[in-house]
Amino acid sequence: MKPADLRLFRAYGRPALGETGDVIAALSTPDVDGDCYRGVLHLLRAGASTVDFTRGPLDSAPVLSPNGSVVVFLRAAAGAPAQPFAMPRHGGEPFQLVDHPLGVSSVTFSPDGRFIAYLAAVPEEGRYGVAATVGAAEPQRPTADCGAPSRHAHGPAPEAEPARRINRMSYRTDGKGFVLDRPEQIFVLELVDQSGVAAVDSTPRRITDEAGPIGRPAFTPDGAEIVYTRPVAIDSQQAEIVAVPVAGEPAAVRVIAAPHGDATAPTVHDGWVYYVGATFDGNDFAGRTPGLWAVPLAGGDPHRLTDVATVHVDADAGDPVVVDGLVLVAVDDRGTVAVRAVPVDGRDVPLHEMAVVLGGPRVVKGFAVNGPRIAAVIADAASCGDIVMGDLTDLKRAAAAGEPSPEVRLSDISAPLREAGLAGVVEITATATDGYPVHGWLVLPPDGAFTGPHPVLLSVHGGPHSAYTRSVFDEAQMYATNGYAVVLPNPRGSAGYGEGHGRAIVGRLGTVDVDDVLALLDAALARDDLDAARVGVMGGSYGGFMTSWLASHAPGRFVAGISERAVNAWDSFAGSSDIGYFFADAYVGSDPDRQRALSPLQHADRIDIPLLIVHSEQDWRCPLEQAQRLFVALKLRGHETEMLLFPGEGHELSRSGRPKHRQQRFEAILDWWARYLPVG
Repeated sequence: MKPADLRLFRAYGRPALGETGDVIAALSTPDVDGDCYRGVLHLLRAGASTVDFTRGPLDSAPVLSPNGSVVVFLRAAAGAPAQPFAMPRHGGEPFQLVDHPLGVSSVTFSPDGRFIAYLAAVPEEGRYGVAATVGAAEPQRPTADCGAPSRHAHGPAPEAEPARRINRMSYRTDGKGFVLDRPEQIFVLELVDQSGVAAVDSTPRRITDEAGPIGRPAFTPDGAEIVYTRPVAIDSQQAEIVAVPVAGEPAAVRVIAAPHGDATAPTVHDGWVYYVGATFDGNDFAGRTPGLWAVPLAGGDPHRLTDVATVHVDADAGDPVVVDGLVLVAVDDRGTVAVRAVPVDGRDVPLHEMAVVLGGPRVVKGFAVNGPRIAAVIADAASCGDIVMGDLTDLKRAAAAGEPSPEVRLSDISAPLREAGLAGVVEITATATDGYPVHGWLVLPPDGAFTGPHPVLLSVHGGPHSAYTRSVFDEAQMYATNGYAVVLPNPRGSAGYGEGHGRAIVGRLGTVDVDDVLALLDAALARDDLDAARVGVMGGSYGGFMTSWLASHAPGRFVAGISERAVNAWDSFAGSSDIGYFFADAYVGSDPDRQRALSPLQHADRIDIPLLIVHSEQDWRCPLEQAQRLFVALKLRGHETEMLLFPGEGHELSRSGRPKHRQQRFEAILDWWARYLPVG
């Protein structure tokens, strides 16, 4: 597999499921030649060939009206933000609904299908290309040329904009830029009037006036209110759940609940709001386990349906769905993600008592439910994520009986990857020096492709509250298919192993997490087909921190390292990162001496291996100065180091950066390892 094979790593987004069993999902493909991403909507049915429902260029996030007659999705033209389009479910030309200066996200239908609600950033006049005239920042009805949304390039160039007056710490976000002068708001757009006549030429109405970030809108069953989440105060990590009347004024916000912690992904059903959240005070969020909660729609005290110690609910894979007295959610567990069920009247239900709906040694990346059916995007060791569909009753029965899942597979987008030669994934375990059990994965070069014993790469994930899984991972596949055995540990601090595991490194970075990754590495090196004398270390974000730390605290273990988008100095990170003002305090504390002691920069004089430092120029999560400070410290002492900087990219370069930059990154990494850890 070569870096140019990045185009083979295609992925489906969260599916939309119709009542007849039709599935509509967006397929995203990296286009290295065009240096962009292509996106089309697919229509998938059991027993039928996949149909291209749209032609792009970049279509995503489809949602179906309640009666299944209309599909609304997001379309982004070249260089323009995504705007909402609609088209009849049974075919026809898509038409643009509205044109917002900075685009739209999180579209949802009202229960009667009459309205859609969505999020759109509202820029200050005179910024982001919006002209400084009254009303210029408001959404417009699209022009006749629906395929070419306005770029709103009538305001001043960014360098000519007026100075920003900043009065809060949450003033910018990685991947978005400044957010204090472009807050997201909820808009409502009428698609069909009360007489049933199409009203798509209506003007969207803004119903919120929020200064900070807000969550996805959710209609109440009667369609009278929209429920969403917001911070309890500017710069706070704690959230509250609120409702605003669809026909009311933006100021008419009703507080439903103020949980002690965060809250996201609300779903309203039968007088209750179900949401995902974790409990903590102040900034003490580190390693907390998000669970499923419920609170009366009328307002009251929330209660937790799932056990705090064992259940980690993954809201990224789907919002809670209520079906026949059960709430379905995605749950992380030891490198897998399954759809599980908990009774609506449950209280602190532990993991082992949650019925499995879609499980197994794989990862549910997104799911949707309609009536008796569920559709899901599922990734495993042979797929980046394919669409499956099944009957809920049959799936639960088979899972309870330990039988094979009776789902129907609707796609196979990873067949070209398998033809290119996928590396195999092996589950491994170990015991740390203090007796703690460690779990992770080993990705091995394809059988017969290389002569062993193989050189080894220890790759540490970011987060730290995330986890490696056994599903196809482009990073590990790229390295393994080029001759490296790749060790993927989930040390203490990772997600999906219980709250105790996640919080074990709070105030203890560089201690038990180091013990865990080295223990799993040693377990892998016990194999005859791995070369214990030729080991490299790499990782990004928290994994970059661990790489820099291990380079100075594990002498003789590694021959070289690659530290990407790393935290190298907690003292400056606390002030320069978009999350630094709360993240540094949560994981290492606010004491300056403690911050320096836990910073790889403080120990740069002990780094004894060649180190490649990779960073993005527009990274605001782990800002560029984190790379520069370590690079200069190493250069001043004459150490062997290089720095690779990517212009115009942020923290998510390796996952969603420009395809050409992602390819160049892979080429640079393989070149570095070819120099210091050549494959036989």
